[in-house]
Amino acid sequence: MDKSQAQDPLREADNGATAHTLRIGVYVCHCGGNISDVVDVERVVQAASGLSNGVVTRHYPAMCSETGQNLIIDDISNEKLDRVVVAACSPSLHEHTFRAAVARAGKNAYLYEHVNIREQVSWCGKSDPDGATNKAIRLVGAGVAKARLLRPLAPISMDAKRHVTVVGGGVSGLRAARDLARIGLAVTLIERSASLGGHMAQWHLVYPTEDKARDLLRELVDEVIGDPNITVHTRAEVIEASGYVGNFLLRVEPEHITVETGAIVLATGFDLYQPQEGEFGYGQYPEVITLDQLERMLDPEGPTSGRLERNGRAVNNVCLIHCVGSRQIEGIHQPGPDGKLNEYCSRVCCTATLRAAGEIRRRFPRTNVFELYRDIRTYGRGHEEYYDEASRLGVLFCRYEADRPPVVSPAEPKKGPGLICAKHPPGRSGKLNLVPFSAEEPDDSALVVQVKDTLTFGEELEIPADLVVLVTGMVPREIDTLVDQLKLSRSADGFLQEVHPKLRPVELAVNGLFVAGTCQAPMDISESCAAGSAAAAKAAALLASGRIELDPFLAPVDLDVCRGEGKCVEACQYQKAVTLVEVERDGRKVRHAEVNSALCNGCGMCTAVCPTGAIQVEGWRLDQFDAMVDALVADYAETEVSHA
Repeated sequence: MDKSQAQDPLREADNGATAHTLRIGVYVCHCGGNISDVVDVERVVQAASGLSNGVVTRHYPAMCSETGQNLIIDDISNEKLDRVVVAACSPSLHEHTFRAAVARAGKNAYLYEHVNIREQVSWCGKSDPDGATNKAIRLVGAGVAKARLLRPLAPISMDAKRHVTVVGGGVSGLRAARDLARIGLAVTLIERSASLGGHMAQWHLVYPTEDKARDLLRELVDEVIGDPNITVHTRAEVIEASGYVGNFLLRVEPEHITVETGAIVLATGFDLYQPQEGEFGYGQYPEVITLDQLERMLDPEGPTSGRLERNGRAVNNVCLIHCVGSRQIEGIHQPGPDGKLNEYCSRVCCTATLRAAGEIRRRFPRTNVFELYRDIRTYGRGHEEYYDEASRLGVLFCRYEADRPPVVSPAEPKKGPGLICAKHPPGRSGKLNLVPFSAEEPDDSALVVQVKDTLTFGEELEIPADLVVLVTGMVPREIDTLVDQLKLSRSADGFLQEVHPKLRPVELAVNGLFVAGTCQAPMDISESCAAGSAAAAKAAALLASGRIELDPFLAPVDLDVCRGEGKCVEACQYQKAVTLVEVERDGRKVRHAEVNSALCNGCGMCTAVCPTGAIQVEGWRLDQFDAMVDALVADYAETEVSHA
C-alpha cells in the first residue's frame, strides 16, 4: 500500500487485509411526509450519490419501520457497506433504532451516523422548499464526511450491584419495590414519613373501580413488608448521594446508614397546592375546605364518621370550585412562594371532583351540589361516565371564565323555602339568586358564591353554600437536595424531567436513575402504578446480569500528549468525571488527566479547553468535526466533479 492510499480517508484496511474503498450507504427518510412534503428527497439522494464512487443511496417512506430497517440490513450484506448514514428525524428518537439494525447486520453499531433533516430542515423551512432541500444536501454531505472517519467502538462494560434503592413509599414507590423484589433484586425502600402509602392512604374511594383506597393499599404494603428482598426505612431521608450507574452511594438518616446501590428509582410524590390566605375565602371562613378534606369527611372512618356536616351542622349546599392552583394565568393569579405560576393542568382533579359530587348526591340526595369549572377534562377510560352520572343525579354545573373567578363571601340572612333556580326571577339587583332546588327549610347557608355563568350567557349567579370545596391541584415536592446531588433535570413546571416522553418515559438523564409517579407529572393512582412498574422493569433490565454496558462516547486521554495542566478538571466541575492523578514515568513523577468512564457523558467541555489536544470525545473527534465543516462549505458542483 503506497503513501497516498494510507492517507486516503475513503480507504481502510479490512481486518489487516488489503485496503479497500469505503462503501457508505445513505438513506433519506420521507418521514410520512414530514420531510418529503418540503424537502425534495430525490434531489438529496442524487446529490449524495455523487459524493464518491463508494456511496449507495436510497430514499424510503419510513426508514424506522421494519421494512426500512431490513433495507439497511440487506444492503450491508449485498452492497458490502462499511458505513451507514440515515437522514431522518431527531437522533433522540431513532438513533438507537438504526444502530441496532446495523448491529443485526453484523457490523459495529457505531459505524453509523444520524443526520437530522426533519427538525433542523423541513420543520423550520416549510416556506422555502428549495432552500430546505439545499440545506438537507449539505447536512447529508457533512454526515457522509464524518462517517468516512468513524471507527469501530466497543461499549464500556463494568460491574454493577444488583440492588435498587426506591426513594418514596407512596403507591408508585411501593409498586416499583414489589416488582423489583419479585424479579429477585435486593431493594431498599426509603420513606421520610412515619408510614407507607403517601396520599393514597388519606383517600376514601378510588376511581374508576370505586374500591376502597386503603384496602388496595394495605394489600400492596403487606406484600412489600413481607418480602425478604425488601428493606424498608421509614422516617428516613437521603441526605447525600454520590457515585455513578451500577455503583451509587447514599447516606440516609435517621440511623446514619449507608446504602450501596446499582440504580435509584425516584418516587418522591407530590404536594397538594396550598391555597393562599383569603383565596376563595380559604383561611377566612371555616366552611371553605379542600377536596382532600371533603374526601376524609365522606369516609366512614374519617373525622365525621362519614356524615356530611360542618361545625356541627348538616350540609345542605355544597359548592365545588375547580382549577384552584392549576392552569394559573399571569396577571390574574398570584405567584407562589417560589415566584412561579402553576400553568399546567393537574389532570386528575376533574374526575376526582365529579366522583365526589356523584357520591354526595347518591348518599345525601337532599344535599344540593354545584360545580363551578373553567373546563372539565375527564381524560381517562371510563372517566367521562362520572360526568354523565353527575348530570343525571342533578349536580348543577356553572362555567366561569379565568379572568372572572368565583367570589366567596358571607351570606346575608334569608327567609322562606328555596325554589328551583331556573324558575326563580332576578332580584332587585338584577342578579339571579340561586337557592336550593330541593330545600324545604329556610335557606341559612353561611356563605354565598358569586359567579358569572357562561352556560347561561353571562348570568350573575349567587349560590348559597354551607360548604365550599376548593379543588386543589398537584405541585412538585421540594427535593432540592436530591436534585442538586444527583444532577437531575426539571421540566418547566418543576417536576422531574424524563429523557423522552415516548421512547424513554421513566429514565432520567443521569444513567441509572429512574422516575416513577407524580414526582414526574400529575397522575392518578393507576398511572402511578404503571409508572412504578415501568421504572422497575427498566432498572431490572439494567442490573439483571450484574454488569452494565454504556455507550463509548467518552473522552479518553492520550497520555503521551497530556501535560496535566488541569484545565479539563476545571471544565468538568459539574460532572466531576475528570481528575488529575500522579504516576511515575521514566523514573519521575508526572500528572495526567484520568476520566471516569461511568461519569463521563461525552459533553466535550474538556476537549474545548485542552491546550494540547490530549483529550477528545470518541465518536466526535476533532478531525471528524473538521471534515463536517469542510463538507458544509464545499461547493457541491465541484465535489461531484472531483468524485466523478
